[in-house]
Amino acid sequence: MNIFLHELKAYRKSTIIWLVSLTAIMVMFMSMFPSFSKDAEQMTTLLQGYPEALRKALSLDLENFFTILGFYSYALTFIVLTGAIQAMNIGVSIVSKEVREKTADFLLTKPVTRTAILTAKLLAAFVSLLITNIVYGAAALMMANQVKAEDFNIQAFLLLSLTLFIVQLIFLAVGIVISVMARKIKSVLTVSLATVFSFYFIGTLGGITDEQTIRYFTPFKYVDTAYILKNSGYEVSYLIVGAVLIAIAMGASYYVYSKKDIHSV
Repeated sequence: MNIFLHELKAYRKSTIIWLVSLTAIMVMFMSMFPSFSKDAEQMTTLLQGYPEALRKALSLDLENFFTILGFYSYALTFIVLTGAIQAMNIGVSIVSKEVREKTADFLLTKPVTRTAILTAKLLAAFVSLLITNIVYGAAALMMANQVKAEDFNIQAFLLLSLTLFIVQLIFLAVGIVISVMARKIKSVLTVSLATVFSFYFIGTLGGITDEQTIRYFTPFKYVDTAYILKNSGYEVSYLIVGAVLIAIAMGASYYVYSKKDIHSV
């Protein structure tokens, strides 16, 4: 419990910063919706002039773009990208910070197993992301109600918002694997940015080419906003892939961390 509370306290400042950042991006986009919806015909003509490949890369669906849900799903492209970096940062730093800050010896000499240590750290990371998503989701729903031109499907809106949390959990798991396997990580942000943008590029490439197989190689495509808008639900097959990926990453992390030789000061 002490480790959990300590880790949660350590994430407090970064959680607030990321929460403010995510909310600011959402507010910036949603505040533009009334202007876009007011001039829908002109904007449609303008956007149709963009190359189709570019529209796919930017996730611009002209059929839904001028509805509150369609516009929000477009904004989520950038919001989820930012949230993935947050989750990746937490995951990569979970174990690596003990080596980097030379506190591993102090922590591992305590009368607690490595499994308990990693579990406490994971719970703290999970709670940090959960708080981020609860506050963000409430703020997004309030903002949508402020700028809406007509009533919208709240269930679909909540499902769209939940995509942030789903993608974050996957990147948290990926980050943890990197953290326990790397001997020493000098810059958490460098590793996080490189990993997240690599997956983002793969997702963009898949969107341009319409190659469905590529979707399995990037967490950004496990939850398709266009599918949610059409069906008010998720694609179960991709959720299963994401859950399996998380389970494998968690299992590997516990195994490697329990056997790993921790560098001493």
